Amino acid sequence: MAFRDVLLTLTSYPEPTPVSVVEDAVAIAAALGAHIAGLSCEIHVQLPGHFISGSMVGLPGIIAGEAAKSRRNAKDLIAAFDTASEKLGVSRESILQKCKSFEVPDLLVEYARLRDLTIVPVPESYDQWYAEAVIFGSGRPTLVLPQTPRSRPFELGIVAVAWDFSRAAARAIADAIPILEKAREARIVTVTNEKVLDSKHSSEELAKNLSRHGIDVVLDKVDAAGRTIGEVLKAHTASCKADILVMGAYGHSKFREFFLGGATKSLLSKPPLPILFSH
Repeated sequence: MAFRDVLLTLTSYPEPTPVSVVEDAVAIAAALGAHIAGLSCEIHVQLPGHFISGSMVGLPGIIAGEAAKSRRNAKDLIAAFDTASEKLGVSRESILQKCKSFEVPDLLVEYARLRDLTIVPVPESYDQWYAEAVIFGSGRPTLVLPQTPRSRPFELGIVAVAWDFSRAAARAIADAIPILEKAREARIVTVTNEKVLDSKHSSEELAKNLSRHGIDVVLDKVDAAGRTIGEVLKAHTASCKADILVMGAYGHSKFREFFLGGATKSLLSKPPLPILFSH
Protein backbone atom coordinates (compact mmCIF):
# COMPACT_ATOMS: atom_id res chain seq x y z
CA MET A 1 0.00 0.00 0.00
CA ALA A 2 1.10 3.56 -0.65
CA PHE A 3 -0.30 6.94 0.29
CA ARG A 4 -1.81 8.09 -3.00
CA ASP A 5 -4.54 10.41 -1.75
CA VAL A 6 -3.70 12.95 0.96
CA LEU A 7 -5.90 15.58 2.63
CA LEU A 8 -4.53 18.83 4.05
CA THR A 9 -6.75 20.77 6.47
CA LEU A 10 -6.27 24.53 6.40
CA THR A 11 -7.44 26.69 9.31
CA SER A 12 -8.91 30.10 8.40
CA TYR A 13 -10.04 31.22 11.86
CA PRO A 14 -9.19 32.63 14.33
CA GLU A 15 -5.71 32.69 12.75
CA PRO A 16 -4.78 31.29 9.36
CA THR A 17 -2.42 28.38 8.85
CA PRO A 18 1.02 29.86 8.05
CA VAL A 19 2.04 29.64 4.39
CA SER A 20 5.31 27.94 5.43
CA VAL A 21 3.26 25.07 6.90
CA VAL A 22 1.22 24.80 3.71
CA GLU A 23 4.48 24.50 1.77
CA ASP A 24 5.75 21.80 4.17
CA ALA A 25 2.55 19.78 3.70
CA VAL A 26 2.80 19.97 -0.08
CA ALA A 27 6.47 18.94 0.14
CA ILE A 28 5.42 15.88 2.15
CA ALA A 29 2.85 14.94 -0.52
CA ALA A 30 5.55 15.39 -3.16
CA ALA A 31 7.95 13.11 -1.22
CA LEU A 32 5.21 10.47 -1.03
CA GLY A 33 4.30 10.82 -4.70
CA ALA A 34 0.70 11.52 -3.67
CA HIS A 35 -2.21 13.61 -4.88
CA ILE A 36 -3.15 16.23 -2.27
CA ALA A 37 -6.47 17.95 -1.59
CA GLY A 38 -6.39 21.25 0.31
CA LEU A 39 -9.54 21.85 2.39
CA SER A 40 -10.25 25.34 3.74
CA CYS A 41 -13.42 26.31 5.61
CA GLU A 42 -14.99 29.73 5.64
CA ILE A 43 -16.26 30.01 9.22
CA HIS A 44 -19.55 31.62 10.23
CA VAL A 45 -19.55 32.37 13.96
CA GLN A 46 -22.97 31.84 15.55
CA LEU A 47 -24.21 33.13 18.89
CA PRO A 48 -27.63 32.68 20.53
CA GLY A 49 -30.20 35.23 19.34
CA HIS A 50 -30.87 36.58 22.83
CA PHE A 51 -27.15 37.25 23.27
CA ILE A 52 -26.90 39.15 19.99
CA SER A 53 -29.93 41.30 20.85
CA GLY A 54 -28.61 42.02 24.34
CA SER A 55 -26.73 44.96 25.72
CA MET A 56 -23.50 44.57 23.73
CA VAL A 57 -23.86 47.25 21.05
CA GLY A 58 -22.25 46.48 17.70
CA LEU A 59 -21.88 42.73 18.28
CA PRO A 60 -23.55 41.75 14.96
CA GLY A 61 -21.06 43.96 13.13
CA ILE A 62 -18.17 42.33 14.98
CA ILE A 63 -19.44 38.87 14.03
CA ALA A 64 -19.81 39.92 10.39
CA GLY A 65 -16.26 41.28 10.45
CA GLU A 66 -14.90 37.99 11.83
CA ALA A 67 -16.74 36.07 9.11
CA ALA A 68 -15.22 38.34 6.46
CA LYS A 69 -11.78 37.76 7.98
CA SER A 70 -12.28 33.99 7.81
CA ARG A 71 -13.46 34.29 4.19
CA ARG A 72 -10.35 36.22 3.17
CA ASN A 73 -8.06 33.84 5.02
CA ALA A 74 -9.71 30.77 3.48
CA LYS A 75 -9.34 32.10 -0.06
CA ASP A 76 -5.74 33.22 0.56
CA LEU A 77 -4.85 29.78 1.93
CA ILE A 78 -6.28 28.04 -1.13
CA ALA A 79 -4.27 30.40 -3.34
CA ALA A 80 -1.07 29.64 -1.37
CA PHE A 81 -1.82 25.92 -1.56
CA ASP A 82 -2.30 26.08 -5.34
CA THR A 83 0.95 28.03 -5.75
CA ALA A 84 2.98 25.59 -3.61
CA SER A 85 1.51 22.56 -5.41
CA GLU A 86 2.18 24.02 -8.84
CA LYS A 87 5.76 24.88 -7.87
CA LEU A 88 6.53 21.28 -6.90
CA GLY A 89 4.45 19.72 -9.68
CA VAL A 90 2.11 17.96 -7.24
CA SER A 91 -1.32 16.78 -8.39
CA ARG A 92 -3.85 18.78 -6.37
CA GLU A 93 -7.49 19.54 -5.63
CA SER A 94 -8.70 22.70 -3.88
CA ILE A 95 -11.82 22.53 -1.69
CA LEU A 96 -13.46 25.64 -0.21
CA GLN A 97 -16.34 25.02 2.19
CA LYS A 98 -18.68 27.21 4.21
CA CYS A 99 -19.76 26.05 7.65
CA LYS A 100 -20.52 27.12 11.20
CA SER A 101 -17.65 26.98 13.68
CA PHE A 102 -19.04 23.98 15.58
CA GLU A 103 -19.45 21.99 12.34
CA VAL A 104 -15.77 22.09 11.36
CA PRO A 105 -14.52 18.98 13.26
CA ASP A 106 -17.26 16.75 11.80
CA LEU A 107 -16.59 18.11 8.31
CA LEU A 108 -12.87 17.38 8.59
CA VAL A 109 -13.56 13.84 9.82
CA GLU A 110 -15.94 13.20 6.91
CA TYR A 111 -13.29 14.19 4.37
CA ALA A 112 -10.49 12.39 6.27
CA ARG A 113 -12.31 9.06 6.21
CA LEU A 114 -12.07 9.11 2.41
CA ARG A 115 -8.32 9.78 2.21
CA ASP A 116 -5.24 7.62 2.81
CA LEU A 117 -3.64 10.19 5.10
CA THR A 118 -4.71 13.53 6.58
CA ILE A 119 -2.22 16.30 7.35
CA VAL A 120 -3.38 18.62 10.14
CA PRO A 121 -1.37 21.72 11.13
CA VAL A 122 -1.47 22.18 14.91
CA PRO A 123 -1.45 25.77 16.23
CA GLU A 124 0.26 26.77 19.45
CA SER A 125 -2.08 29.66 20.23
CA TYR A 126 -5.26 27.65 20.87
CA ASP A 127 -6.41 24.09 21.49
CA GLN A 128 -5.98 21.13 19.15
CA TRP A 129 -9.66 20.24 18.84
CA TYR A 130 -9.54 19.71 15.07
CA ALA A 131 -6.50 17.43 15.21
CA GLU A 132 -8.00 15.37 18.03
CA ALA A 133 -11.26 14.95 16.10
CA VAL A 134 -9.44 13.66 13.01
CA ILE A 135 -7.07 11.37 14.94
CA PHE A 136 -9.83 9.65 16.91
CA GLY A 137 -12.71 9.94 14.45
CA SER A 138 -11.34 9.32 10.96
CA GLY A 139 -10.10 5.73 11.24
CA ARG A 140 -7.12 6.79 9.10
CA PRO A 141 -3.57 7.89 10.03
CA THR A 142 -3.11 11.59 10.80
CA LEU A 143 0.10 13.56 10.34
CA VAL A 144 0.18 16.64 12.58
CA LEU A 145 2.48 19.50 11.63
CA PRO A 146 3.87 22.09 14.05
CA GLN A 147 3.26 25.69 13.00
CA THR A 148 6.72 26.83 14.03
CA PRO A 149 9.04 27.68 11.11
CA ARG A 150 11.41 24.89 10.03
CA SER A 151 15.15 25.53 9.96
CA ARG A 152 15.55 23.43 6.79
CA PRO A 153 13.39 22.18 3.90
CA PHE A 154 11.39 19.03 4.57
CA GLU A 155 12.86 15.71 3.46
CA LEU A 156 12.08 12.08 4.20
CA GLY A 157 15.40 11.21 5.78
CA ILE A 158 15.11 9.81 9.30
CA VAL A 159 11.79 8.56 10.68
CA ALA A 160 11.66 7.76 14.40
CA VAL A 161 9.16 5.14 15.57
CA ALA A 162 7.97 4.99 19.19
CA TRP A 163 7.72 1.29 20.08
CA ASP A 164 6.28 -0.03 23.35
CA PHE A 165 4.89 -3.39 22.17
CA SER A 166 1.30 -2.10 22.40
CA ARG A 167 -1.60 -2.51 19.98
CA ALA A 168 -1.59 1.24 19.26
CA ALA A 169 2.12 1.19 18.41
CA ALA A 170 1.68 -1.83 16.12
CA ARG A 171 -1.22 -0.11 14.33
CA ALA A 172 0.84 3.05 13.87
CA ILE A 173 3.74 1.15 12.34
CA ALA A 174 1.43 -0.68 9.93
CA ASP A 175 -0.10 2.64 8.88
CA ALA A 176 3.33 4.23 8.48
CA ILE A 177 4.84 1.57 6.18
CA PRO A 178 4.47 3.79 3.05
CA ILE A 179 6.48 6.53 4.80
CA LEU A 180 9.06 4.14 6.25
CA GLU A 181 9.67 2.55 2.84
CA LYS A 182 10.54 5.96 1.36
CA ALA A 183 12.68 7.12 4.30
CA ARG A 184 16.45 6.82 4.34
CA GLU A 185 16.43 5.28 7.81
CA ALA A 186 13.94 4.16 10.47
CA ARG A 187 14.94 4.44 14.13
CA ILE A 188 12.91 2.22 16.47
CA VAL A 189 12.82 4.00 19.84
CA THR A 190 12.05 1.97 22.96
CA VAL A 191 11.90 3.87 26.25
CA THR A 192 13.13 1.72 29.15
CA ASN A 193 12.60 2.01 32.92
CA GLU A 194 9.30 3.85 32.44
CA LYS A 195 6.82 0.96 32.41
CA VAL A 196 6.87 -2.84 32.17
CA LEU A 197 7.34 -3.96 28.55
CA ASP A 198 6.50 -7.29 26.93
CA SER A 199 10.02 -8.49 26.15
CA LYS A 200 8.71 -11.54 24.28
CA HIS A 201 7.91 -9.27 21.33
CA SER A 202 11.08 -7.26 21.15
CA SER A 203 12.20 -4.38 18.98
CA GLU A 204 14.65 -6.83 17.36
CA GLU A 205 11.71 -8.82 16.03
CA LEU A 206 10.09 -5.63 14.77
CA ALA A 207 13.34 -4.75 12.97
CA LYS A 208 13.23 -8.12 11.18
CA ASN A 209 9.69 -7.42 10.03
CA LEU A 210 10.53 -3.95 8.71
CA SER A 211 13.69 -5.17 6.99
CA ARG A 212 11.52 -7.44 4.86
CA HIS A 213 9.96 -4.27 3.49
CA GLY A 214 13.42 -3.07 2.45
CA ILE A 215 13.59 -0.61 5.37
CA ASP A 216 16.97 0.21 6.96
CA VAL A 217 16.46 0.01 10.72
CA VAL A 218 18.42 1.32 13.71
CA LEU A 219 17.41 0.25 17.23
CA ASP A 220 17.50 2.91 19.95
CA LYS A 221 16.87 2.05 23.60
CA VAL A 222 16.61 5.16 25.76
CA ASP A 223 16.48 5.20 29.55
CA ALA A 224 13.61 7.34 30.81
CA ALA A 225 15.74 8.43 33.77
CA GLY A 226 12.72 9.85 35.57
CA ARG A 227 11.37 11.69 32.52
CA THR A 228 7.97 11.22 30.89
CA ILE A 229 7.78 9.40 27.56
CA GLY A 230 6.82 12.67 25.88
CA GLU A 231 9.94 14.36 27.22
CA VAL A 232 12.14 11.45 26.15
CA LEU A 233 10.74 11.38 22.61
CA LYS A 234 11.11 15.15 22.20
CA ALA A 235 14.75 15.00 23.27
CA HIS A 236 15.61 11.89 21.27
CA THR A 237 14.02 13.01 18.00
CA ALA A 238 15.91 16.28 18.29
CA SER A 239 19.23 14.54 18.96
CA CYS A 240 18.91 12.17 15.98
CA LYS A 241 17.52 14.93 13.73
CA ALA A 242 14.37 12.96 12.89
CA ASP A 243 12.12 14.33 10.16
CA ILE A 244 8.97 12.51 11.32
CA LEU A 245 7.93 10.67 14.49
CA VAL A 246 5.50 7.74 14.25
CA MET A 247 3.49 6.77 17.33
CA GLY A 248 0.20 5.30 18.45
CA ALA A 249 -2.42 7.68 19.82
CA TYR A 250 -3.85 6.80 23.20
CA GLY A 251 -7.19 8.22 24.22
CA HIS A 252 -10.90 8.40 23.46
CA SER A 253 -13.60 11.00 23.07
CA LYS A 254 -16.95 11.48 24.76
CA PHE A 255 -19.32 14.36 24.03
CA ARG A 256 -16.54 16.36 22.39
CA GLU A 257 -14.22 15.99 25.37
CA PHE A 258 -11.02 14.19 24.50
CA PHE A 259 -9.22 12.18 27.16
CA LEU A 260 -5.67 11.68 25.95
CA GLY A 261 -2.82 9.51 27.13
CA GLY A 262 0.13 11.34 28.68
CA ALA A 263 2.56 11.13 25.76
CA THR A 264 -0.19 11.79 23.21
CA LYS A 265 -1.33 14.91 25.06
CA SER A 266 2.21 16.19 25.58
CA LEU A 267 3.30 15.80 21.96
CA LEU A 268 0.02 16.91 20.39
CA SER A 269 -0.17 20.10 22.43
CA LYS A 270 3.16 21.29 21.03
CA PRO A 271 4.58 18.91 18.42
CA PRO A 272 8.35 19.42 18.03
CA LEU A 273 8.31 17.85 14.54
CA PRO A 274 5.77 16.27 12.16
CA ILE A 275 4.13 13.34 14.01
CA LEU A 276 2.12 10.55 12.44
CA PHE A 277 -0.55 9.50 14.94
CA SER A 278 -2.58 6.34 14.47
CA HIS A 279 -5.49 5.18 16.61
